[in-house]
Amino acid sequence: MQTLRRTNRRRSETLLNGERRRDQGVVPLMAPQDADELKMQAKKGLYALGCIVVAFIIVMARLYFLQIGEGERYSKLADSNRVRYLEIIAPRGNILDRKGREMVTNRPSFNVIWLRESNRLDDEWLKTLTRVLGEDTSVLLEKIRKMVGQPGHLPVRLAEDISWDKVAQIEVNRMYLPQVSIEVVPLRVYHYGDMASHLIGYLGEINREELDRMDRTRYRGGDLIGKAGLERLREGDLSGSKGRDYMEVNALGFEQKSLKGERPVPGNDLQLTLDIDLQKIAEEELSNNKFAGAVVAMEVNTGRLLALASSPPLHLQDFVGGISHANWKAMLDNPLHPLVNKIVQGQYPPASTYKPITALAGLAEGVITPNQTIFCPGYHRFGNRVYRCWKRGGHGSVDLKRAVAESCDVYFYVVGQRLGVDRLAKYARLFGLGSKTGVEMEHEKSGLVPTTEWKRKERNEKWHEGETLSVAIGQGYNLVTPLQLTVMTSAIANGGTIYKPAIVEKVIYPDGTVAQNFHPEVLHRFTGQGRNLKLIRDGMVEAVNGKRGTGRRAQAETEGIVVGGKTGTAQVVRLKQYQHLKEKDIPYKYRDHAWFTCYAPASNPDIAVTVLVEHGLHGSSAAAPIASKILTRYFNERMGLLQDNAEDNTLFSPQMLGDTESSADQEQEPAPIDVPPTQL
Repeated sequence: MQTLRRTNRRRSETLLNGERRRDQGVVPLMAPQDADELKMQAKKGLYALGCIVVAFIIVMARLYFLQIGEGERYSKLADSNRVRYLEIIAPRGNILDRKGREMVTNRPSFNVIWLRESNRLDDEWLKTLTRVLGEDTSVLLEKIRKMVGQPGHLPVRLAEDISWDKVAQIEVNRMYLPQVSIEVVPLRVYHYGDMASHLIGYLGEINREELDRMDRTRYRGGDLIGKAGLERLREGDLSGSKGRDYMEVNALGFEQKSLKGERPVPGNDLQLTLDIDLQKIAEEELSNNKFAGAVVAMEVNTGRLLALASSPPLHLQDFVGGISHANWKAMLDNPLHPLVNKIVQGQYPPASTYKPITALAGLAEGVITPNQTIFCPGYHRFGNRVYRCWKRGGHGSVDLKRAVAESCDVYFYVVGQRLGVDRLAKYARLFGLGSKTGVEMEHEKSGLVPTTEWKRKERNEKWHEGETLSVAIGQGYNLVTPLQLTVMTSAIANGGTIYKPAIVEKVIYPDGTVAQNFHPEVLHRFTGQGRNLKLIRDGMVEAVNGKRGTGRRAQAETEGIVVGGKTGTAQVVRLKQYQHLKEKDIPYKYRDHAWFTCYAPASNPDIAVTVLVEHGLHGSSAAAPIASKILTRYFNERMGLLQDNAEDNTLFSPQMLGDTESSADQEQEPAPIDVPPTQL
């Protein structure tokens, strides 16, 4: 058994032996493992994987940016290679009066445009265009240069509002004027000429500074925008949104077919508080008499402005298509200053129209009583100076009502002396003087209400008591605008409420729905002085309706309408060499300004009117009749009494004033003797 086991152990294994013979007895050995090398290889693998991941993320992020983030932009760029568009100017919103009558609308005009894209300037082309348009070559080249930096598909506007003859010439010469075409755009139409020109304003071509401030998606070079007045202040409402006309073009830029475009959206309409009938009377009266000045009419219980006239007016048609250098220079050189909106920019001494403030301050502070009299001998001595009354012979014993009605200077000298300038300033400011009204008009001035502190800061001088006497009668350093004086008169009439003057009644969307409605805005209420304000109103009613009142020419022709008002004659400068001349012989620029401010009806005031005539001499004769015509028209319409009879538009001219008036009508505000007058 053991022998068999040994034999079995020695039995050859054929396959195993063969392998051994091939290997020739060599047994393979495993190389030793290097741990550091393995770590290095692992790190390289991770680095490679990280780089792949980062590269993948970058590619995906870039794809996201191009396809999603900037997809719309690049899609538009791609479309621009095959689609060209032209902008369609939106019609500006209309401007209406309070009754919905159109003051400013639009009409179609024809502009010449040149498509720069894939085109170059050619001498022959330029000569032909210059000959057809009648323009200088330099003018056309300047318009082309203005479009440098703008997208090439945007056209250059070479001429605006051309005539039908030029349109025909361009069409006839089209083969010699490649890529020149006619663009139809809306242009402003002023149905009442230059009426309310300072309020409405005008349009002009956008400049580079304005373009930088504007929304580039809405405006581009060559667009017309509001440059002044409501056209500028309400640009956002009036401008509307442009449309686009799309055309498919081939690789050479030639049009192949029209594509669906976008229609322009017209601007919103502005319905103003102005009444065209009252505005027309105000402007005609100033113009017919060649007066420079301003007229303001306002509802005393709401602040709505019914008339706003500044004379001379702007010639709005001169600004259509761009004002010429000659016309602009003519306005700059005009001694009547048509570029100045005298309603809010003209600052003048208020003269006797300030006396109701002095009277109210005296009553409120208890320095006078309604029945207390002050004797007027025609002058008032203060220190070593003599202050004259406008009536050389004096008024005698004067109480409050008579002082306001006859505008006795001596009475108000005394009241002002008792009050002091600072207490006068307090009440003047309470009635809106010395600060901007906040009306929606450009470059409004604040006027000036002097105080002791003001003079110390501005002039580094002490206030002299004699100066208070000049301030008390509306002279001296006092300055007001016609609109401020209207606000003051309205507050006296309605019992002490200061309303913010309003111009816009409604903003109306193109579909006719109302976007914005007017609501009266109260700036201040002067309470606790109702009785004293009634006393002032009684004096102002006597000034217009009394036998010796200074404003008798302001009486309304409408039966039953009683007017209360106050005249004023503001001295511009006092020159001794002109003291002995007749008023008509005094040089125009040295004549006094004429004021009149009033309200009606006296029993329940509804409207206030202020008239200023620069260098008009007397408020009673130059300014009061204009107010009378406005009040008559206003109340005749309200009572249904309008007639077709022609009104007498003849007023006293500056040359006629002074020869036909009674002493009561010739109220003046002379500066005190030995006191230098304030010069404008």
